[in-house]
This record gives sequence, structure tokens and C-alpha cells, in this order.
Amino acid sequence: MIPDFQSCMLPFLRKLEDGSVHSMTEIQNALIREFHLTETDIKEMLPSNRTTRFRSNVGWAKTHMQKAGLLETPQRAQYRITEAGLRLLQTRPEHINMKLLFNYPAYKEWIALSNRNSEPKRNSKQESECVIQTPDIIMEEEYKKLRNILAQDLLERILKKDPGFFEALVIKLLVAMGYGGSLNEAAGMVVGKSGDEGIDGIIKEDKLGLDNIYIQAKRWNNVVERPEVQKFVGALAGKGATKGIFITTSSFSRGAREFKPQNNIKIVLIDGNQLCEYMIDYNIGVFTANTFEVKRIDIDFFESEE
Repeated sequence: MIPDFQSCMLPFLRKLEDGSVHSMTEIQNALIREFHLTETDIKEMLPSNRTTRFRSNVGWAKTHMQKAGLLETPQRAQYRITEAGLRLLQTRPEHINMKLLFNYPAYKEWIALSNRNSEPKRNSKQESECVIQTPDIIMEEEYKKLRNILAQDLLERILKKDPGFFEALVIKLLVAMGYGGSLNEAAGMVVGKSGDEGIDGIIKEDKLGLDNIYIQAKRWNNVVERPEVQKFVGALAGKGATKGIFITTSSFSRGAREFKPQNNIKIVLIDGNQLCEYMIDYNIGVFTANTFEVKRIDIDFFESEE
């Protein structure tokens, strides 16, 4: 799991505890080991696609502690702990966060200036802890809000359509995700309507058709309970299938999600929210209305050691 920028602060400062000058690359590598990050974690991009989430969080950790006077930059992309930073580490803090940094006058002044300039939205907890959101956090939160609104609108529209539309939607989505070969091939593998506003069908696992996946889709408003999933698994066993996808416009109960099939049968449960998330990711029922660029400082450019 990628640490947020506040979680990066203490291990970042500890890396400087020896009083030597350390490069950003050294510090990042130390944090990668500290948090046991995978290659996937390290490469995960921010929604802006301008930099990775990890690099951004480390960069903001550095900026906040530098504004508090805990570290200094003797030269570009080189960092050294200050006397104030050493004194803080001598207290053996359990963590360093923005609430703690607010005790430093220089940081408090920077926060006040940033708040006046950016005017971020706050809640009561943020007010009490004097927390300011970074630009990347603000942008990501706005992106999530817009995406959630779009997903809710998609789900409402799906529920207003007839079962045939839902059948076609499921096929298009699975083909877009790489299943079933061509759209015509996938449509031809649907084996009949169940009569309960869902579809039962078989689709190729890949374009080569090396394996088949059995599909159960229910356009429901009610929660799908465990017995429904068990019946689906029974249908799989009856057809000698080992892989299945259960899609619903509603949601699955806890019991349904915790049910573990036997006999090497594997199933994937996709609820209404996840269905709409996939539709957005694979451009099913949505299109890009417009795009715009948001310019900001390239941290990697200024942190480069060359």
C-alpha cells in the first residue's frame, strides 16, 4: 500500500538522522524498503498522469518538513537534517504529521499563506487539526466526486432499460475487457434468457478461445444473497465449468461475498457500482466530452541529480 505524504515524513527524516547529505534517490529507495512497496505501487500514477503517486507523496513530505525547518537543501536534490530536525527525532516521535508541524512558527505561517491563496474546502476535523490539502489531493478528490456522480447516473439509466439492453451491455463490456473475441462472436455465445431480467451465457476467456467463462447477470434492485450465488456455482458444476462471472445491478450481501466455492470453481462477483466503474474505465456508455491540461511544477525535473 502506498503511504500518504504524512506517513512518509518520519522515515524520510530518519534517513537524514546521521547528519550527512542524502539524495532524493537514496531517500526514495529507503522509503520503498520501509513500506515494502511493489513495482506496481512505485509505478502507480496520479490521475493527472504527470508523476507517480509515490514520488508526489515523498515530494510533499519533503516540502512540509522543509517549511517547518526540519531539513535543508544544501544543493539541488540533496537534503540534510537541521538542528530542529535532530531535536525532534531525539524525542522519539511515533509519527510526524501536519498537526505536529503546526507547532513550528515558520510552518504555521506557510500554512496560513497557503490557505489564503488556495482556499481549500475544509471539514470540522480539518479545521481543528489545521490541515491543508495539497493540490494533488484536491484534484484527486474532485476527480473521484465527478466519477462517482457519473457512475450513479449510469446505474440509474441501466435500471430504466429493458433486459435486452442489459444483455447487450454485458456482452459489450466483457468484449471491451478482452473476453469473447469479437462482439459478434460474443453475442453468438449467449445461450438464452432466464426470464428474470438477467442473462445466462458462455463467453470465451480470450480471443483464442482456450477456455470458457459462464455468465450470470441479474438486473436487480434487491441485494443478491448467498443462495443465489450457491445456485450459480451449482449451475457451473452442472456444466463442468470452473470459471464464472456473476454480475448484478444491485449489490451482494456479506454472506454472498464470503461464500467460497469448492472443486476448483472460481467466480467473480461484480455489483452495480463495480459494473459502472468498469464501464467508465472501458468507455462503455460514456465518452470524453472535453479535456484540459493542468500545469504544475515538475518535481522530478527539479529533484534530478544530474
